[in-house]
Amino acid sequence: MTYMINRLAPFVVILLSVFVLAGCSGIFGGTPREQADEAISEANKSISEHNKLFDKARSTYAEVKQKIESGDDPSKEKDNITEAKNDLEKARKKLQDARGTLGTVQDLDVDPSIKKYASLLSKAMDAQLAAEAKEIEFYGILEGDPALKNNREKAMNLLSDVGAGYQKAEKTYGEAQKVANAHPKLIESANKAQKGS
Repeated sequence: MTYMINRLAPFVVILLSVFVLAGCSGIFGGTPREQADEAISEANKSISEHNKLFDKARSTYAEVKQKIESGDDPSKEKDNITEAKNDLEKARKKLQDARGTLGTVQDLDVDPSIKKYASLLSKAMDAQLAAEAKEIEFYGILEGDPALKNNREKAMNLLSDVGAGYQKAEKTYGEAQKVANAHPKLIESANKAQKGS
């Protein structure tokens, strides 16, 4: 039986908390606080799309892994591996979009805690983007060697880097959440804000 490398459990970026505002905002118009809120809202849309594509890529990989481990011909799984890689590349693009949108908050005249929150989220996204790039590289290896007969060590090293990257992202997301929790009058949870909409 051929065994593929076991993967770490998927880590998907959390939806960002939003800034508490009294009124509605236009597309990046209005006061700096309204602009910051709109940036978070746009980033959340991209993150939601990222998460769907990320989950799809991981599901496809899990199916491929199961088939190979049950004895199926690894070479027959190349198209599915390519599909997982392509989905992860699309997911990564959505996270890059979210990162770019969130970056606009640093230039706004808003409370320093909001800037700190946005900065930590940006750092977490950078770590996750780096991990996803390594995971895409892993899928690239699988495309050429689905059973990892010739590239197992390189693949294991990549997965180690991927795991470390996701752990770094998770830690930084946690730090951002602490900032949000410490400033509930400025930053509210995405779930609470969505219920109020």
